[in-house]
Amino acid sequence: MADHICIGTRGSQLALWQANHVKDLITSAFPDTQVTITVIKTTGDRITDRPLAQVGGKGLFVKEIENALRNSDIDLAVHSMKDMPGDLPSGLTIGAIPCRENPFDVLISRQGLVLTDYLPGARVGTSSLRRASQLRHLRPDLETISIRGNLDTRMRKLAAGEYDAIVLAAAGMIRLGQADKITQYLDNDTMVPAAGQGALCIEIRKNDTAMTRIMEKLDHSPTRTCVQGERAFLKEIEGSCHIPVACFGQILGNQVHLTAVVASEDGRHLVREQVISPMDDVETRGRDLAHTVLEKGGKQILEAIETHGG
Repeated sequence: MADHICIGTRGSQLALWQANHVKDLITSAFPDTQVTITVIKTTGDRITDRPLAQVGGKGLFVKEIENALRNSDIDLAVHSMKDMPGDLPSGLTIGAIPCRENPFDVLISRQGLVLTDYLPGARVGTSSLRRASQLRHLRPDLETISIRGNLDTRMRKLAAGEYDAIVLAAAGMIRLGQADKITQYLDNDTMVPAAGQGALCIEIRKNDTAMTRIMEKLDHSPTRTCVQGERAFLKEIEGSCHIPVACFGQILGNQVHLTAVVASEDGRHLVREQVISPMDDVETRGRDLAHTVLEKGGKQILEAIETHGG
């Protein structure tokens, strides 16, 4: 068993919370193991003045950390699962997926209003093309605009009146102790979350047998099952932050219910489909769901986005 483990992470407040959470999980299971955290600045951290879709989409928050992992500068990497591209670099694998936090999106309102209460023209900020497109589909009369920056920055902009409301992930608010500021949880019928949202990805080297054994203690099987289905959909549809795609899995009884959405940027066109999968075949069914979405109009939506430069 490893005597010392070095975790690589981004330096944001939320990323550090996540890295420390994984550190606590490891030290709880292996009290004699020393765990340290190394902060690595990513491309996504350096570029804060443009929407993510304009500067590269998925991979922006993981590439430099993955390079450090491949070079053995760190022993494992902790990411938000929703930041992970469908394909991982050669030699790396998802070692563990701990128990998932609330996977849904939330509305934080300056006036304490829920989404249906807003009058036409209200300004709603989000950093996500997926959220923006679903918002525009639900409420085309609202002004949906991009917002970047960490949680504190976004909350400050909201308080200053730059936005009437902002939409972001429930998990970040809860993990940073700000759940009391959430006005409304947007359920799966209102806004389908990103693949892997609310889950952590602990990435390791494939040939690192010591880390593999440690990861077995940290993995949460129900979370992994749902995320595998979501990521199978994402990979098959070649999803990224460039395109408004969503996929969410829930275990109901002994089956996984996978719901997926592809939407146009303006929200006018939206394809929503669901599949019910056995627990042991969720990746196959996730891929099937991607093909169904494409056949039902998703392909035309994605082609139109690509034609207009995403």
